Amino acid sequence: MSRLTVLRHGSGRWDEGPGDTVVTVDRLRASLASGALLRHLFRYRDARILTHRLETIGRPLKLALFLRLLSHRTCAVEDESGRRRPLTARLIARWAWQAMREPFQKGMLLDSIEREATALSATAGSREIGRLRLERQPLYLRTDMSFGLTAGGSVGHTAGVVNHLGAFGGTPIMLTTDIVPTVADSVETHTVTPAEAFWEYPELPTMVMNERFAVEAIRAVGARDISFVYQRYSLNNFSGAGLALTRKVPFVLEYNGSEIWMSRNWGSPLEHEALSEKIELANFAMADVIVVVSQPMADELTERGIPAAKILVNPNGVEPDRYSPEIDGTGIRKQLGLDGKMVIGFIGTFGPWHGAEVLARAFGELLTRHPDYRESVRLLMIGDGVKVPEVVAALEAAQVVEQTVMTGLVAQADGPRYLAACDILASPHVPNADGTPFFGSPTKLFEYMAMGRAIIASDLDQVGEILEHGRAAQMAVPGSVESLVAGLRVLIEDPHRRATLGREARRLAVDRHTWREHTGRIVEALKERVPFE
Repeated sequence: MSRLTVLRHGSGRWDEGPGDTVVTVDRLRASLASGALLRHLFRYRDARILTHRLETIGRPLKLALFLRLLSHRTCAVEDESGRRRPLTARLIARWAWQAMREPFQKGMLLDSIEREATALSATAGSREIGRLRLERQPLYLRTDMSFGLTAGGSVGHTAGVVNHLGAFGGTPIMLTTDIVPTVADSVETHTVTPAEAFWEYPELPTMVMNERFAVEAIRAVGARDISFVYQRYSLNNFSGAGLALTRKVPFVLEYNGSEIWMSRNWGSPLEHEALSEKIELANFAMADVIVVVSQPMADELTERGIPAAKILVNPNGVEPDRYSPEIDGTGIRKQLGLDGKMVIGFIGTFGPWHGAEVLARAFGELLTRHPDYRESVRLLMIGDGVKVPEVVAALEAAQVVEQTVMTGLVAQADGPRYLAACDILASPHVPNADGTPFFGSPTKLFEYMAMGRAIIASDLDQVGEILEHGRAAQMAVPGSVESLVAGLRVLIEDPHRRATLGREARRLAVDRHTWREHTGRIVEALKERVPFE
């Protein structure tokens, strides 16, 4: 075979020639774990890792070693813009030497991070803060160790806030681990490259990023005065708190839920959970304003001893010009074979909380009970994620695969056209498995509202507070297939109800839930909390 391409960080564009093999990192690892390595030794002429950007690759030592064993000529890392870094024997040897030393350095890193987190907590109550001067530039930090995201709630939230900060003061400076789609060109953006260190330890690279952000802030901001630091919190990162301390400016922390809780419930428990919690608490102590998207998040913080006065409950929002009833979806309908059909739409990252698998089961039940819908009704599932296998299994079990279109991942900028191709938009969110309150503020919900389409949504915490049943949406019992089937049936059969619900949802989105209004509330909360000039 000629070439092996291994896709990393969600890369979706590649040039494929005759005899080429394209696999994901997970598929390659599964194949090698099954004992297939010997059969594939030097099988390929060339091998490459395709990543989103070269700067985000870190130190893929094991993957590089595998590729060297599978190829008998060239071996490299390439990114989607065509840049290339050869995986030479010298580079791999350097990576291996680093990896051999790190078990002895790990303890020093953890001790250093713990000392810094402890110092921040101890300093929080007595730190000096200058007067808030909004004419200066705010500093926005996106510290997430996630790369290649082209769509999703985090993309919408990040762009929504940073694009509007300038409306209330100076033009923002953004430090980010990756380029975020739909962030305006007017935002001064600097990328922070992950270090190669400790890449074989899942949690340690997030800790190393603290120093990377501190160094990059010095380079990017220089001697300029900033108005305040705003950080979208990510696991083990306190760089925003540290910068606010040294610059003597206010600190705004955007908190989207405990990484500790999410790891326990939606992944694997953290190895250094106690230290991660100490870092979370240090951030809370240092923050002048903590922005959360829902009341359950605020309640969680007050239960952990955080003063309610510094917490701002600020639901997510939408760009009402980008998401609008005026968007033309006819091209997408034609492209996907949906002309003349009643289309039920869903967009998302198919996370554990989205309920996409419940919607799939409800769609199957709907068509089973009403066979005439098999010709006239379609389900459009937009996006990709961990629950896709369950969704596909539900569709296959109900024999409604032919009545369903699954697009895969769609770029954030293209999302409105896909939503415009729908008649009904579904937000079937499900309760948390451990019984705790649903703490989300689904970005898709506000995008649906702004599109002016009829919505069927779970009557779940904030979703039910924003949408009144029969006025702005058709509400369903969370997690109930039966309730979804009944609600979908009502909307399919009643075009007047669809139009009425859609108009009211659009009005609410424009009046109460734009990203500009969201960002304005943050600035007002900050003015109330710190001296303002």
